Parts: sequence; structure tokens; C-alpha cells
Amino acid sequence: MDKMKKTALILMFITIISKVFGFIGEIVLSYFYGASSISDAYLVSLTIPSVLFSLIGVGISTGYIPVYSSIIKEKGKDRGYRFTNNLISFLMIICLILIILTLSFTKEIVLLLASGFTGDTLKLAIAFTRIAILSVGFSGLIYIFNGYLQVNEDFFSPAIMVIPFNIVILFSIIISAKINVIILSLGHTLAIAIQFLLLIPSIYRKSYKYCFTLDKGDKYLKKTLILIIPIIIGSSVHQINRLIDRAFASNITIGGVSAINYAYKLEAFILDVFVMTLVTIMYPMISKMISEKNIEDFKKIISQTMVGISVFVIPASLGGMIFAQPIVELLFGRGAFDSKAIFMTSNALCFYSLGMIANGLREVLLRGFYSLQGIKVPLTNAIIAIGLNTILNLLLYKPLGIGGIALATSIALILSTLLLFISFKRRIGDFGLKTIVLTFFKIIIASGIIAIISKSLYNALEGLIGGNLSLIISVGIGAGIYFIIIIIIKIREVDIIIAGLKGRIKR
Repeated sequence: MDKMKKTALILMFITIISKVFGFIGEIVLSYFYGASSISDAYLVSLTIPSVLFSLIGVGISTGYIPVYSSIIKEKGKDRGYRFTNNLISFLMIICLILIILTLSFTKEIVLLLASGFTGDTLKLAIAFTRIAILSVGFSGLIYIFNGYLQVNEDFFSPAIMVIPFNIVILFSIIISAKINVIILSLGHTLAIAIQFLLLIPSIYRKSYKYCFTLDKGDKYLKKTLILIIPIIIGSSVHQINRLIDRAFASNITIGGVSAINYAYKLEAFILDVFVMTLVTIMYPMISKMISEKNIEDFKKIISQTMVGISVFVIPASLGGMIFAQPIVELLFGRGAFDSKAIFMTSNALCFYSLGMIANGLREVLLRGFYSLQGIKVPLTNAIIAIGLNTILNLLLYKPLGIGGIALATSIALILSTLLLFISFKRRIGDFGLKTIVLTFFKIIIASGIIAIISKSLYNALEGLIGGNLSLIISVGIGAGIYFIIIIIIKIREVDIIIAGLKGRIKR
């Protein structure tokens, strides 16, 4: 477990570097294109390869890990390789079908995802989509091989490969602004292909060798396929809700889709660094524990991961709510990103931040269910979450605009995560829920104190040194005081992290 925390620290560092490059790309995109019809068309065109297909990819990767773990335990590595090759062959068939369907019905698909698009915006979105869909084959392979590397305890290669991906995206945005906007989509497809090619050496270092296999009678393939569809729906609630949010945003105003996207990227930065790094390490471990029937350690890791996520995400969530506008101004407030875009994006960020901790804890609970190969509860819960979001969007998007769309998503996530907690406790019994709740309230109190201090400091400094510098100073001081408070109130997970850092510094 200590190894898990040390690995998490390194993975967080790599993820931060990757996300910094990704954010630079978002900043450059906002500088050249703002919240405009071009950025709207580009972002919608990525919906199928980057959002819709990621639902399939997440489902395959998430279903692959527990099944592969059980194969290795029961049959050995050679059988695991044969299963992996078979899964790849079937995935490539799915990708080919998806490409053909998208190229045949591009206009209809774009209008389904963004019904408010007309004229040049619609034409551009169609052109972008036809290029972007060609990347799905590479994306599918990346998802499977990321799962293969993670189950073989290589968490760093998949994380590092995202850095060149973001660098290629960054340069394609700059070049597109100077030459032709179509390079936006070409650059994205090229970036995914490069990400896969750079992953190949790591795959072979883990002894993997591809051999074409197509066996529809493979019982493990059938087992994975049975898991995949419920997992796709259950683990991708946030992605599906994002699609729903975009559809509503496209009907509000030009730039609405872009504002939702920029706010989502800010939220995703926190979730990817402090949630998905921990979940990525946790999931292969708990899957292996279930295959070994080690329930006690399974419960401990679930509990510790939830506490670790709460330590980072709760203060970030409060910060996103009280500093939404200064954060958006600091990161995007230049070039074509005007005051209207700042207002829409900060409004969305504020309300998305409300559901951030629910989103993080949900990821842990879902991986717990999937490692147990339980699919009914996550599937039912996902349908509830998506239904709630759709209904709340219908009620809130007109009176509250972009902010109403984000608020609907957060409320749906909070309610569905509470239901998931109840179901998980019924399934495995006590997993330290009282400790989690007690620690949760300690963190909320500490975060609330720091939020008041940081906001007061920001208000005092803003008139003297400007908003951007005031934000950096107040958040930096607030973060320092927060971790001092966390250390004083004795949260075990923080103590372990500090001990690990001290050990590395001494070495």
C-alpha cells in the first residue's frame, strides 16, 4: 500500500506536466479562436473520436483488467496474450464499422450532437468530423494497451505518452491559425497516431507480442463483452452528461459549446491529476485482490483512496467555486477570448466545481464494483444519473443559461453518487465509511477556513497588484496553510505521503 502511494506521487507529477501542456494548448486555442463558431465546430467534431469512442475504450479497458487478471491467475500468461490479441481483432472490426458509419452519415451525426449548428459552422464541423474519425483505431489500441501495461504494473508509460500528444495538438493549433483551420483536425488525428506509436516499445518490454487471433468462441472474450456495455454506460456518466450539456449549450448561444468545454477542461485537470492517478493505480490492485479473495485489503485500499482523493479535491472544488472568474481570466482572458466568453466559462466552472468531489468518489466506487465484476448496480445508477441530468437541464438551461447546464450535471452526480455509496455498502459490508465521513468533514472545515482566508486576501490585494498576481499569491498562501492544518488534524493518508517525501529527500 505504501508502494501505491509512492507510485501515485510520481504519477501525479507526470500527469501535472502532461496537463500543463494540455492547458497551454487550450489557452492557445482560446487565444486564436476564443468561444467562436470555429472552436465550437472543432470541439463537436472531436465528440465521436475523443468522447463517444472513449466510452467504448473506457469500457473495454475497464472490463479487460479484471478478466485478464483472472486469466493470469487461472491459466497463465500465454492464455492472457491470446485473449488480448483476440480482443484487439474484435475492436478493430468495431472501429472499421464506426468509421464507415460516420463517413456515411456525418451531417446527421453532427446535427444529433449539436442541433443548433447551421451554415458555415455546420459545414466546418462536418469537415472536421470526417478527418477526426480516422483516429479511432489508434485510440482503441491505446485503451487496450494502457490496460495491459497497468495490470503489468507499468503506470508511467501510458501517462508519459500523453505529453507528446499534447505537444502535437499545441503546434497544430498554432499552424492552423496561420495556414488553414482544417489543420486543427489533422493535428488531432496525427497526435493520437504518434501517441500509439510511442507506446509500442513499452508494450514489447512487457513481453507482449501480437499474433492475429479471431475466435468468437473464446469464453473470456464473451465474459469481457458481457461486462463492456454496462461498464461503458456506468463508468462514462460524466462523458455522456457532457454530450448532453453540449447539445443544450449549442442551442443557447454561439460559443456556448466552447464555454462548456473550457470549464470542463479546468475541472478535468483536477480530476485527472488527483483522482484518475489514484484510481489508475488502485484498480489493477483491487482486481488482483478479488481474484485472490483478499477482501480485507480490498476494503482498505478503497477507503484510503477515497480519503486521498478528498484531501485534494475538496479544497480544489471550493477554490473553483469562489475563484471561477479570476481563474478563467488568468488562463484564457486574452486574444479572441472576450468578456462574454469569460462570463460564460466562469459561470460553468463555478457550478461544475460543485459536483467535483462526487465525480471523484464515483470513480472509486465504480472500480470497486467492476473489480467484483458487478455490473447491474453501476448500470442502473448510470441510467438514473443521465436521466436526472437530462431532466434538470431541461428545467435549468433557459432560466440560468450555461450555468444552469453545469448545475444540472453537478446535482445529478451528487445524488447518483450517494445512491452508489448505499449500494456498495450493501454489497461488501463496512469498508470504513465512518472514518471516511469523519475525515471528509475535517477536510471540509479546513477547506472552508482556507477559502475564507484566500478570498479575503485576494480582495485586499486585487486593487493593489492586479487580479492575476493576487490570485496566484492568495491561492499559494491558502494551499500552504491548508496542508499545515491537514497535518495538525492528523489524517493518516497525508502522514504517509509526508513520510514518503521525507524518505526521498533524504536519499
